Amino acid sequence: MTPHTPGRAGAHAQARARVDDRRRTFPPLPPRTRTADAFALTWWGNAWVDALVDTALDTARLTRGRAYADRGHVDAITATPGRVMAYVHGSRPRPYRTEIRLRTLHDEDWERILDAAAARPDHMAALLDKDVPHALASVADLLPAVGDLIPGCSCPDDGYPCKHAAALCYQTARLLDEDPFVLFLLRGRGEQELLADLTRRNAARAAGERSATAPALPSVEAREALAPRTLPLLPPPFPAPAHAGRPPVYPHASGAPDPLALDLLATEAAARAHTFLTRGIDPIAGLTPWQDAVRLAAAHPGSGLAASTRALYKSLAQGTGRTANDLARAVAAWRQGGLAGLGVLEEEWDPPAGPFDRARPALIAADFPHFRPHRNRLSTDNLQLRLGREGLWYGYESDPGREDWWPRGTPDTDPVGALTALLGR
Repeated sequence: MTPHTPGRAGAHAQARARVDDRRRTFPPLPPRTRTADAFALTWWGNAWVDALVDTALDTARLTRGRAYADRGHVDAITATPGRVMAYVHGSRPRPYRTEIRLRTLHDEDWERILDAAAARPDHMAALLDKDVPHALASVADLLPAVGDLIPGCSCPDDGYPCKHAAALCYQTARLLDEDPFVLFLLRGRGEQELLADLTRRNAARAAGERSATAPALPSVEAREALAPRTLPLLPPPFPAPAHAGRPPVYPHASGAPDPLALDLLATEAAARAHTFLTRGIDPIAGLTPWQDAVRLAAAHPGSGLAASTRALYKSLAQGTGRTANDLARAVAAWRQGGLAGLGVLEEEWDPPAGPFDRARPALIAADFPHFRPHRNRLSTDNLQLRLGREGLWYGYESDPGREDWWPRGTPDTDPVGALTALLGR
């Protein structure tokens, strides 16, 4: 059996699968101030209008449609093969869904257009300069003729066309003025696909001209070039270590970086690399510099007040533009609930009805003090519960009469459980 070779139609289908720009939406065009007799600026734009005007059964509706277009009553326009659509504002508050349909060209028509464009370098240059040569447009009836444009509208007007469809037709002519590739799109081919086809034809034409004059080059039989070959196997990868390595001991030297900071950074880099090697993920890639600073401080043993950690807290706080007290509070939140706990510390939000509304009755039933609600927080003078976005309750504590809340206890899905952990019961 011989291998199947896709024809031209199959090649076009493959090209559309790779790059599909056959749906383009254009923002509403501004009102028009020019009052010349010809609505469009280009010959092909006016040819588009003429195709509908010559088919119209009521010139009065065309006049009103042109006035609608002039005043900017046409919303965003969407162009796809065989159809252009927009919502048009009329006398009623709700706009009408309006469209104009036309037939798309067959593959044979496109072959003639592409061959004609590739054969004339000036035609290709004109297209790239947003211009449509007359000779190229006439190769396969690229421009619509009388009866080719079929209007449609959701309005009750049975005119042919109604004023809304006429307005869309006029505004489409303005789009064609700005970008004639919209005309090619309405006939069935997107700009990228069209230019890719022209590029291939131009390259093939140039190669054919060179081969006609170039000397024959030595060739290799395809059978020989594509013959199976046995390549040596790659060596097996080195096994990943069971644990991340430990850095060496850094001695203290005058003018050198702090040994504790060096040890911390080296340890973090080794752990991050080991996780990436064994699990294929970067554990801290999504953290902000501030979140990463809190994570580093929280991973270091101690409360941040010992001499061994005081320099670390000071350095991290200065590097992120915060105070050491801010960092200590954030570390407490991180140790309470990780990244989610830090978010609870720093963010107020409005929870939906449900668990938050049921929390206060549950606390009163458990003989806990009356809590005052504020956004995602329930507070007394010195106790506070905060609801996180993941549904956990976090305990906080402050000295009475002060708004100096610090994370305490263990998060819980039950507000009574979180408060019990906060009070140590």
